[in-house]
Amino acid sequence: MTRIQPAQIESAQPKQRELFDLVKKKLGMVPNFHATVGNSPTALEAYLAYGDVLSHGELSPKVREQIALVVAQQNKCEYCISAHSALGKTVGLKEDELSQSRKAIAAEPKIDSILKFADNVVRTHGQVSSESLALLREHGVSDGEIVEIVALVSLNIFTNYINNVAETVVDFPKVAL
Repeated sequence: MTRIQPAQIESAQPKQRELFDLVKKKLGMVPNFHATVGNSPTALEAYLAYGDVLSHGELSPKVREQIALVVAQQNKCEYCISAHSALGKTVGLKEDELSQSRKAIAAEPKIDSILKFADNVVRTHGQVSSESLALLREHGVSDGEIVEIVALVSLNIFTNYINNVAETVVDFPKVAL
């Protein structure tokens, strides 16, 4: 049972309604996560804006979903693992890539280094070593991409924590931790 009730879409206030309409237009539905965050229209607006800006970055949609899976696994967020497994499929990730991403593993060396770095950022609370950064650079990851990885990690930590605190009901095909 959820510990923070999702905002009721049918009786949403004007700002909530506007934001829920944006989410529905993009995703075809208003997931329980968005409805839960929508209890604070300010928080939902900030989340949507941050995610939208990051979606225009250097990292591909596949890599963004893989990072989301790494972070969700580290933070033990079943909702986010389920959601990003479903979203990952929509951007072309195969079942084995979804599973491997959760373990911070990818076949391509550059992506593998990105996933391992994202995992390391979460585990060390950002206190990564110089060697960790050097490994990324050896695989052709730019400083801009490094900053973007950290930004994506922070965005996903927010979603993981909201869902873990709220115990949001999973409304995507459930993927176990």
